[in-house]
Amino acid sequence: MAYSEIEKCDCTVLHEDIIEKVRKSMPPEESLYDLAELFKVFGDSTRIRILHALSASEMCVCDIAALLGMTQSAISHQLRVLKQARLVKYRKDGKVIYYSLADDHVNQIFAQGLEHVNE
Repeated sequence: MAYSEIEKCDCTVLHEDIIEKVRKSMPPEESLYDLAELFKVFGDSTRIRILHALSASEMCVCDIAALLGMTQSAISHQLRVLKQARLVKYRKDGKVIYYSLADDHVNQIFAQGLEHVNE
């Protein structure tokens, strides 16, 4: 079936019970907006590569840059975006700052997304 050939309903009957059930289950608009913004963060392959690296081990900017063959500045920029989206956290150990995934939810989102695209 071509994309332009998506099946559609030809009826004019509204299923009020279904509409009301779904309406009651809808999260607030602000939550849906925040979710859309979160998914936008996953829309960059560099950030995905960083998340994959951090799912394997906590790492410093230098190590991530070396692993991905990028500059520390570029990695820092992407880590800032990931931190603002609350997907990564950091800890200081002397002068070294180590990054890791913010919590297990991030690991689950990443793992499920990867599983989905590999099906």
